[in-house]
Amino acid sequence: MIPRDRGPDGRPRNRRPRDAFGRPLPHGAQGVERVPDDYAPSAEEALAEARRLLGEGRPFHAHEVLEGRWKTAPREERELWQGLAQICVALTHLQRGNRRGASALFARGAGRIAGYGMPYEKIAQAALELDGLDDLDAETAISRIRDLL
Repeated sequence: MIPRDRGPDGRPRNRRPRDAFGRPLPHGAQGVERVPDDYAPSAEEALAEARRLLGEGRPFHAHEVLEGRWKTAPREERELWQGLAQICVALTHLQRGNRRGASALFARGAGRIAGYGMPYEKIAQAALELDGLDDLDAETAISRIRDLL
């Protein structure tokens, strides 16, 4: 077993390579570029980068960007960034064929961001509407959220 890489504070770092859909690859495999553990974007940078990554069909990586903002944002904004990251994880679950996981995270993320006003209320509403569609495909869902972000 490979020991887990940890930062100076003792927290685990995620060094395992991932594919374009965020699926873990074996240690030593060639994965796609990851968001650094210490990434601390501004709100504008996080939204722009998440939009770009969603446009490339990479919601897992958009989630990592939004998570970077969540971890460094002022306390009063953390629920917003966490909720947006959860919606991107829901999109990742859709890509992987895990409808049940997507449903849980759409609801959780929408619940976190709904109170932040426009445009976040529209994103929350869209996440809940997408979750209610029986024939939902990942590409449509990703495009809808990207267009609102």
